[in-house]
Amino acid sequence: MISVKKSVRMPRFNNSSGQNRKNKKEHFPIHHWQLITVYLVLYDLVTIAGSYFFALWLRFDCSYSKIDPEYLQSYFRFIPIYLVICIIIYHLMHLYHSLWRYAGYNELYRAILACLICLVIHILGIRLLCSNLLSFDRMPISYYLFGIILQLFFSVAIRFAYRFITLMATGRNTRALNRRPVMIFGAGNAARFLMKDLNASRDLDEKICCILDDNPNKWGRFIDGIPIVGGRESIIASVSKYHIEKIYVAIPSATPKQLRDILTICKETGCELFKMPNLNQLYTGELTVSSLKEVSVEDLLGRDTIHVDMEEIYHTLQGKVILVTGGGGSIGSEICRQISEHSPKQLIIFDIYENNAYDIQLEIRKKFPFLKMETIIGSVRDSRKIFDVMETYHPQIVFHAAAHKHVPLMEDSPCEAIKNNAIGTYKTAFAAMVNGCERFVLISTDKAVNPTNIMGASKRLCEMIIQAFDSKIKSGEAESIPQLFSHQANKEFPNEELKDKLRNTKTEFVAVRFGNVLGSNGSVIPLFKKQIAEGGPVTVTHPDIIRYFMTIPEAVSLVLQAGVYAKGGEIFVLDMGEAVKIDTLARNLIKLSGHKPDIDIMIEYTGLRPGEKLYEEKLMSEEGLKTTENKLIHIGKPIPFDVDQFLGQLEELMEASYKNKRNITEMVQEIVTTYHP
Repeated sequence: MISVKKSVRMPRFNNSSGQNRKNKKEHFPIHHWQLITVYLVLYDLVTIAGSYFFALWLRFDCSYSKIDPEYLQSYFRFIPIYLVICIIIYHLMHLYHSLWRYAGYNELYRAILACLICLVIHILGIRLLCSNLLSFDRMPISYYLFGIILQLFFSVAIRFAYRFITLMATGRNTRALNRRPVMIFGAGNAARFLMKDLNASRDLDEKICCILDDNPNKWGRFIDGIPIVGGRESIIASVSKYHIEKIYVAIPSATPKQLRDILTICKETGCELFKMPNLNQLYTGELTVSSLKEVSVEDLLGRDTIHVDMEEIYHTLQGKVILVTGGGGSIGSEICRQISEHSPKQLIIFDIYENNAYDIQLEIRKKFPFLKMETIIGSVRDSRKIFDVMETYHPQIVFHAAAHKHVPLMEDSPCEAIKNNAIGTYKTAFAAMVNGCERFVLISTDKAVNPTNIMGASKRLCEMIIQAFDSKIKSGEAESIPQLFSHQANKEFPNEELKDKLRNTKTEFVAVRFGNVLGSNGSVIPLFKKQIAEGGPVTVTHPDIIRYFMTIPEAVSLVLQAGVYAKGGEIFVLDMGEAVKIDTLARNLIKLSGHKPDIDIMIEYTGLRPGEKLYEEKLMSEEGLKTTENKLIHIGKPIPFDVDQFLGQLEELMEASYKNKRNITEMVQEIVTTYHP
């Protein structure tokens, strides 16, 4: 046991001794950059001293024997002091602490400034030191001139040589790769930033082959050695000549129409397309290759963005309790997002589908952690539930986005369209009106115009409901509006209490009508993308079918603006510009995916689906247009109808829909005279 202990102790002592030596080294580590600094200091001492001696030697015809002894003696007396001063100034200017691998204009500026300071000190110092010791006037001017030039040259050369060698090595390594040839459209500041980022990136195996720009004054010139070969008319030829595989569009100042025209040509090349998301990136210096986004089919629509007065919207929504039905859907969730940015008192998200409601709840809570928000699961068809929500929270503004919207599915289930869209809107609007809601905004659709399908007809019924309610309120007869129930209970309130609430109601009812939204649930774009990913075919119902399109944020901006303009009874309509052929949309999407229509991906025409129209209308022929402060937002003149008769027909329609009667479409036709299935 003793021998074992001794044998154990000895290694412990030795290990401890070795560990102590190791710890001493760790306490005083020598880093690579510190060694480089020592080498640089030694280099500077030699080159600075040599620069001024060489300048003196040049002054006297490159002959050491001809140098005036006074000049030589002054040089040897002052140079040690000058070397110390130079090292201190270089240190203060960070010429020993910069990462010279990334040296640029700032490092060059500091090197020049350091040398100029040293020159001034040299001129003054050598005169003050040597004039008292020698019969000395001054050194030759050429001595100072050539000395500082050589000092600057040697100081900068060694430092930037490392960056140059690194770039050359990187260039050789990059050239060894099979790099993808790319083109940049736009020869402005955005292009310059992109080129800098592309050249600096080690992760991208891309080579800029050419630049294009519509400004003829730039043609035939170069940016960083890359030629500017022409304008948009040269896109296809340049792609072929340089074998381009990817195009970066860097023209942040272009209008949507100008961008569309350029992208329309670019997509014919079959190259990958990327563009700047916004102009702000250029101003903030955040423009990088990774910040660019792929060109989407929305970019090819070329519509000007709808501009709304956000200040008005802010004052309308600030401090209000706001309810959004269908808050988990495409439109409803975007309404919730934009409302959250305008400081509401409380946001209530109401939806029947818990997954979508949960997703938007998490998103908003993450972005606005202090926003008071409630997420409620329920159906607008459940009058008890919707009354309970209205009584509990008393929303001041309601955005009613809950609806069945899929045309072919509603053709197969017309009673569901009536229950959810028409009767659901009636129950929600009635509950809002009774509980003191200030404004009720209905989300409608252009399919409500001269509808040929039950979905469009049900949305037209929704518009008629809010117009009927508005008419009754303005005529002081709101208490005569019947309350509709689908359950056994006949009343929710004592009759007098209900009449008293209706008698004092001042709710403003409006509808907002717009076309198809890109990227929404059920939109044709996700379907096309899925079909392209599967290798086709892409199915289009008819080669001539057209639709109006807008983005979801634009649609929601319009909805919020309508809430500002509302006075009651209006149907707000967006001027959505030119209609788009679905066939063209499909072909553009195929091209943006890098394929050729009818060659790589086939297009099949399947015929119009039940209830589908070749084209959508924004207004009925009987409706006139009235402009608002926003020139892209119009108000349609309501079509007159017998309100009392309509409200009576709705009660019969509700009973028929809940009994799933087969003649429901005929009943709707009698109420909505413009409905022609």
